[in-house]
Amino acid sequence: MCTPGVTIEEEVTVEKTEEDKGTEIIFTTTTTKTTTTTTVTNEDSGNIVDEPDMNFDWGGEGPASMPSGNACYGLGTDTCAEITGSGNTTSEMGVEGMGTTFIQTVDISDLKIDNGGQVKYSIEVDKQDAEDRIYMHITGLNGTDQVFTGTDILSESGVATGYKYYDNTFDFSGSLNRITVEIGGRDVNLAVGPVFDSVSLNVFYNVINTIVTQQITTVEEIVYLNLFDSTELEFATEVIDFNDITVDDAGKVDFKPIETKQEEVTYETVEMEIQEINFKMDDFKMDMPTPPMESVELEMELELELELEITEPEIEVANIEEQPEAPVEVEEVEKEQPIEEETTEPSIEPEEAPKEIEEVEEAPEEIKEEPTKEPSAKEKAATKIVKKIDDKARYDDVSQMKTLIVMQILGNTKTFFDTQALIQDTNVNEYLNKTIEDKYAVLFNMAQEQTINDMVNSQWQK
Repeated sequence: MCTPGVTIEEEVTVEKTEEDKGTEIIFTTTTTKTTTTTTVTNEDSGNIVDEPDMNFDWGGEGPASMPSGNACYGLGTDTCAEITGSGNTTSEMGVEGMGTTFIQTVDISDLKIDNGGQVKYSIEVDKQDAEDRIYMHITGLNGTDQVFTGTDILSESGVATGYKYYDNTFDFSGSLNRITVEIGGRDVNLAVGPVFDSVSLNVFYNVINTIVTQQITTVEEIVYLNLFDSTELEFATEVIDFNDITVDDAGKVDFKPIETKQEEVTYETVEMEIQEINFKMDDFKMDMPTPPMESVELEMELELELELEITEPEIEVANIEEQPEAPVEVEEVEKEQPIEEETTEPSIEPEEAPKEIEEVEEAPEEIKEEPTKEPSAKEKAATKIVKKIDDKARYDDVSQMKTLIVMQILGNTKTFFDTQALIQDTNVNEYLNKTIEDKYAVLFNMAQEQTINDMVNSQWQK
């Protein structure tokens, strides 16, 4: 018999393929997970013996009787079976020392036993004469094929047993659809033969259910080859971004432009947006903590000391290399400026004179840079608005209009968008209504009064 329970087995296989389609390479990984779930249970057929209480004779070989009452001894007063044959032959099932047999074959094909099991029997026996013998024989079949066979000698000759209960099991494997039971023995002295009753035969068999499940996972990795230039890729990207692409069952691809709601841009909306940005910038400035005055003064002193340390070495090198005759010029400066000697300031040492002269000479070369004009809050806000315009939409009608309005707000030319006065066209109906005769009346009259020759002569005379 198999131990009842559930076992699960898993098997995983991985298969990789590669397909080159020219413009792309497709790598496919297929993972197959096979799960086998086996459930084992033990089933009991119940007692398969027909008439186990021996109320009638099963049939068999040799003489027999079916006593009851006191003749059944320890088996009870109901009916029992008695072996009365004294012969010593081989039974139908191949058991030697047989005088009488009771045989029964049971069909159990409806149980559908395919995975083995065991057959268990039990029987009550009362043998009064020690010289008698009794046995139990069972044969299991699958069609005509013998699956198992077994013989148990319940009580052999020479053993005084009296009443006794016997049981045992026979194991088998594979399929089983028929069982033959044979109970036999001898009444050696032909006085009181062995009697038996309450025969049971149960088949315990394995039921195995196996469930196999498969989980298949396929992953495709597509590597596109670099066969397109950047212009084609940008065009394809724009087509995908600005169109809804659908494919019908026939494989036809349809492109529909994505409908986007156009933003209404006016002078007032742009001006309001600039104000909102200004408010946010003002709030940001208010939230910034003001550094204490002590830290500001300390930073200024550190910066001043750092500048002095950097500039002093440069001045000394310039005095040595570029002004070799500086001491002579110092004397001339002192003579020409006697007023400075009368001041309370300390006189200039000759060694320090080159520094002052260099500073005087280099002073004209210093160019004062005018401070860069800080952009106004309105200009900063306008710049943010223009930068917010998406590059792809920079040249559409809405973006162009917004950019133009921002420029007008910065230039304070709001009247540019006012309704322009219409120039009234001059009434030309009076000119259109004139006839050819009216326009050329003078020439027409002249042609009638003078001939061409007269006209030519008159010109010649003049």
